[in-house]
Amino acid sequence: MTAGPMVTVTVYGAYGHTGRFVVAQLRERGFVPVLSGRDAGKLKMLAAASGSESDVRPAAVGDPASLDRALAGAAAVINCAGPFAVTAAPVIEAALRAEIPYVDVAAEIEANSDTFTHFTDRARAAGTPIVPAMAFYGGLGDLLTTAAMGDWTEADEAHIAYGLSSWHPTAGTRAAGAVSRQRRDGQGIRYTKGRLEYHQDVPQTLQWPFPDPMGPRDVIAEFTMADVVTVPSHLPIPEVRTYMAVEAARDLSASDTPAPTPADAHGRSAQTFLVDAVVRSHGRERRAVATGRDIYAVTAPLAVEATDRILTGRTRTTGVASAGDIFDAPDFLRALSPHITFHLHPQRTDHTPATPSAVPTH
Repeated sequence: MTAGPMVTVTVYGAYGHTGRFVVAQLRERGFVPVLSGRDAGKLKMLAAASGSESDVRPAAVGDPASLDRALAGAAAVINCAGPFAVTAAPVIEAALRAEIPYVDVAAEIEANSDTFTHFTDRARAAGTPIVPAMAFYGGLGDLLTTAAMGDWTEADEAHIAYGLSSWHPTAGTRAAGAVSRQRRDGQGIRYTKGRLEYHQDVPQTLQWPFPDPMGPRDVIAEFTMADVVTVPSHLPIPEVRTYMAVEAARDLSASDTPAPTPADAHGRSAQTFLVDAVVRSHGRERRAVATGRDIYAVTAPLAVEATDRILTGRTRTTGVASAGDIFDAPDFLRALSPHITFHLHPQRTDHTPATPSAVPTH
């Protein structure tokens, strides 16, 4: 089931690295993308490069009237323009005025938290779906954690480990990271005892037992991603922890790591990933795993599949909701093939936990 041909979806930030993948995926799925963003020149260049007729509608987040024009007649809007601390609220406001669903690909913890804090009541009252972090970070981890939970109604802990072969950040990733660090005053952040907590602890390195084909690999513990907002928004889990492969963390922290470069006909980089989500409850463990290629490119099928499901009524709630809350998580993950390979692993009840519980390796 799809939303049908000629359904228009506005993509704000269409000419950005991730935005281009989203525009291409919309076209592949039969949607008609409306190209929007702050830079009219870049929008026109993108339209010319696409080789097809494209509706170009420049808009600035500081100009509500221009956003209204960008969303006019669209069935939904996908926001790909960071930093989302700047763009999310104005574009959500425009979506509420237009009475259309909003999806974004924000990986910024604070921006996602703001969306839940400031728009939950209004979006629910309006009956308008607003799905933040519908991306590799935040969305995929939430879907995997929800799928791993299965029929459990609560858990003691959730652990989401990111096994990235590398991480070549885009300019948008670097800009968003700078905004987040400024908002935190350089502090770290974690989700513990049922709330977000700021801290100044030195990051630790652990060995994470990734399943095949990756195998055990060193990770940075409490390398906190948007999952600490999305997962607790609907699952009663007091401890949510995320981990990042050491190699990828080093790439991200290095100022001279280049942006991703295309390595195939679809424009994807050569980067591969394995995301391992483990939930624990009373000595039992469940696990869900996803593998794929290029964390930026794979965000496009995540966001577009979400948009399609919203427009065709395949949702479980409305208002502000994370991916695992609004969608059937296992069904959604299976629908992402061939972009993502998804596996659920049998429940463990022995005393050899899949998650690391030992002293740091370094």
